[in-house]
Amino acid sequence: MQRSTGEYKVKPIKQKVRELLGYPYPARIPKGVFVEQWVGISTDESHRAKDADVKYMRNRHPLLDMSWSRADCVRYLTSLGLADTPKSSCLGCPFHGNAQCRNIRDTSPSEWADVVEFDAAIRQGNARANATGNRLLGEAFLHRSRVPLSEAPIDHVTAAERAALRISVEEADVLEKGVEDGCSPWACRGDADALTRDDFGLAT
Repeated sequence: MQRSTGEYKVKPIKQKVRELLGYPYPARIPKGVFVEQWVGISTDESHRAKDADVKYMRNRHPLLDMSWSRADCVRYLTSLGLADTPKSSCLGCPFHGNAQCRNIRDTSPSEWADVVEFDAAIRQGNARANATGNRLLGEAFLHRSRVPLSEAPIDHVTAAERAALRISVEEADVLEKGVEDGCSPWACRGDADALTRDDFGLAT
């Protein structure tokens, strides 16, 4: 997921920051000109807090400054009547569980159409699909069932699916709820260890 984080989060943010500063690439940004970016990483995942890798951006982590955990954030949102605020994540994140897929499908048809289109677009990957720059040896799918997202069994994880995938009840829970960690613009939720791996060491 590092590639998707860089390509779909970090790079567009840097492009927009340069645009806002008035120095689009490849213009050189003068020394001392920078933006301060606030990143919402809580104490539960403080290990994900990083400095920006360019001089024209400086990262701040206000939740860490206040020593707030995810639970503190939920309490605060609840006090404002915003208890149903979902975790942030990319629409086309392969670490979504069935529940997140259903929520997108059932509450935002246009976003669901975008995700289904993205899933179809990644099927063959591209020439830079992996670290060695080779094409994929097969097909890519967003859903663990390895079928097009529009056909994926996202309404629930059945006992038959668990048996076919040879997964435990706990792993089925990950299929339903997704990987626990949240996302930020600088850190993907992709805890690949939370998913089982196939014979090639790839998350399945």
